[in-house]
Amino acid sequence: MSQDNSLNELPTTAEDGGNITRRIVDQLGRAIVAGDYAQQPFPIEAELSERFSASRSVTREAIKMLTAKGLISSRPRHGTSVAPEGQWNFLDPDVLRWLLSRGLSLDLLAEFTAFRSAIEPQAAMLAIRRADRNALIAVEAAIEKMERVSPHDRTASLAADIDFHVSILLASGNRFMVQCRDLVETALRFSIQLTDLEKGVDFADIEAHRAIANAILAGDAARAVSATQDLLNEAAMLIERARKASG
Repeated sequence: MSQDNSLNELPTTAEDGGNITRRIVDQLGRAIVAGDYAQQPFPIEAELSERFSASRSVTREAIKMLTAKGLISSRPRHGTSVAPEGQWNFLDPDVLRWLLSRGLSLDLLAEFTAFRSAIEPQAAMLAIRRADRNALIAVEAAIEKMERVSPHDRTASLAADIDFHVSILLASGNRFMVQCRDLVETALRFSIQLTDLEKGVDFADIEAHRAIANAILAGDAARAVSATQDLLNEAAMLIERARKASG
């Protein structure tokens, strides 16, 4: 597979090392996930430094970050190579974003929705048990924001939808669930747009989201879990329908 020409698009002027590192990681990550190195060796450090007009230390830091994401591995006398996909860190928001960006993967979205089903209903229940006043106020503010946003403003509507789901994760107080925030936000940007397209609408089902919020604010754990699961079941059904339609 030919190498992605976008790898050569970094500016040659000096700028903050952290920003350069981030750009190198992003562009190499996209190239790896897209399969650009499936049939050719991964470049050595000196080559990458020259290509990106970056210092060795900046390039080395980018390599470390990609290694931490499971995308590449280094072995003595074997150099650096792209790791098998099964070793990639799918819980890393960057890796998930690159995977989804390479071509909408309905299989990946289906797996992600199953993952959401394992945590979001429990997060709603924990939010009730914890009953943190400020967190519940944030949930109420999030659903009210969804209701205020014009359905014709797709960007604002999507952001409000994501904020609502994140507010429940934060309200749970569970540190593992809270750390899923970036992962959920990343995948929802793809998932929500797909499910809305499948439903033939350009906006979220406000009533379904309001049902979740009302149950949480009323302290009704059973209803909160049920309403959350209903929403996720619909998303799973729509994704499955899209999978079948795609052949």
